[in-house]
Amino acid sequence: MSEQTKNLLGGNYNPDVLECLANLSNDEVFTPPKVVNQMLDIFPSETWSNSNLKFLDPACKTGVFLREIAKRLIVGLEEEIPNLNRRLYHIFHNQLYGIAITELTALTSRRSVYCSRDANSDYSVMNGKDYIDVKGNTTSGNIRFVPTKHTWKDGKCTYCGASESQYKRSDDLETHAYEFIHTNNPEEIFGMKFDVIIGNPPYQLSDGGGGNGSSATPLYDKFVLNSIKMNPSYFSMIIPSRWMTGGKGLDNFRNQMINDKRIVTLHDYAKSKDVFPGIELQGGVCYFLWRNNYSGECNCYRHGFKDEFHSKRYLKEDGNDIYIREPALVSIRNKVQKVAKKYMDLITSARKPYGLAADVIKSPKKYGLPKMSDTKLENGYSIIGLDNHGKRVWKYLDRQYPLTRKVGLNKYKLFVSKANGAIGTIGEVETTAVIGMPFLAKPGELCTETFLQIGPFESVDEAENARCYMMTKFFRALLSVKKQSQNMSQSTYSCVPLEDFSKKWTDEELYKKYNLSEEEIKFIEDNIAPMEDK
Repeated sequence: MSEQTKNLLGGNYNPDVLECLANLSNDEVFTPPKVVNQMLDIFPSETWSNSNLKFLDPACKTGVFLREIAKRLIVGLEEEIPNLNRRLYHIFHNQLYGIAITELTALTSRRSVYCSRDANSDYSVMNGKDYIDVKGNTTSGNIRFVPTKHTWKDGKCTYCGASESQYKRSDDLETHAYEFIHTNNPEEIFGMKFDVIIGNPPYQLSDGGGGNGSSATPLYDKFVLNSIKMNPSYFSMIIPSRWMTGGKGLDNFRNQMINDKRIVTLHDYAKSKDVFPGIELQGGVCYFLWRNNYSGECNCYRHGFKDEFHSKRYLKEDGNDIYIREPALVSIRNKVQKVAKKYMDLITSARKPYGLAADVIKSPKKYGLPKMSDTKLENGYSIIGLDNHGKRVWKYLDRQYPLTRKVGLNKYKLFVSKANGAIGTIGEVETTAVIGMPFLAKPGELCTETFLQIGPFESVDEAENARCYMMTKFFRALLSVKKQSQNMSQSTYSCVPLEDFSKKWTDEELYKKYNLSEEEIKFIEDNIAPMEDK
């Protein structure tokens, strides 16, 4: 590397402002330069010495991806284009392109990439007076921002699913309608073929009803699918890992991803803070490398443990419709499938076991229902739910109370919280309980949407044996296969074998029944916390 190139790339150390921005908690998650370079490291080394490649970041926030790519090209093209000025001109004019998500991020990205918010500034490495943006200015260079509107139909945006009541705004306000995903033809934005697409897209929009996290409307899947649609040679993005088990708006995306054999490498982080300091994303985050001309097994890396797990495998295992993140659970799940005939989802209720919403106790009028009694009624029902302070309470109903579902009402069953306070994903904490403590419900007792129902059972002994089974580490390890956030559903239980509850099961008996190896047993014992009655 020449002395001139060394000086350009930082002969004198200055703190990186983009590293500081990445540590801010914000709705738009900024990517630390360190993480960007980890992503760039998984590309073939010859990528950075090819002057013909065109790079696109379709969701520019700080410009850090384009900036770090530029650094590598400046070094990699030195032999082909020895003159530094000519090399810079070629890289910034012909190779690097970006689509900003807001006008502010466009200015920030240009400042990061061109060293000036205006591409034609005297201080800009772009010196791009021959570039004219949509407003007739010569300031944007190859980093564009075009205000975009949602396309409303039946109260939703046809492109991203945004709620019209929440996101329909005047022209002078930010719409959160991103150009790259609000088109059927993303290749027409720049009107050119891109060889490499890379970035960190916006993750979600509030669903208009207070939904966040796994219940919000996902956006990142749309950035991924439009990128693949453009058919680049290489494609890489960093996104939440919750897609691996599907969920709201993600089932089709999950199926497409796990069946796509062009994914060469996948780095999966159990703890989002290992990637984005100060940011908590339930289920962790991942980044991957997709290669157009590849078809084969994926190099899967699982981070967040004392030891890093690596496996080379297809994302879709035979008999599974999800991606199983922990390699140890793949082999455990395969052994279970050879023996088990039925699974726990057969006796697990859907949402709202009795048709009653989570807030029905505090707001019955909202659903056109009568108020519940604070005192027990003769020959009535008992219901457990949450009060105004989020605490569990029992209320009482008469037998005529309108219930849309009654399965198990007059039998023994178990109730378990639908949303557990501790993340279920193994690796989020040193050990995890995965679920809250299940508890016995007697005939005549029912619950709100806050809980799922397990059962019903013919006797109290069967119900208690099932409860003990749910407390085993074996049960909770298999449950974690499909649990990637606090919320659970009936399908979360579909990897856990249904046992004979005429007897009480122990972990030792279950390990033996399914022929688990010492390594598999150690994985469960090390990563699943004990659960004991208090």
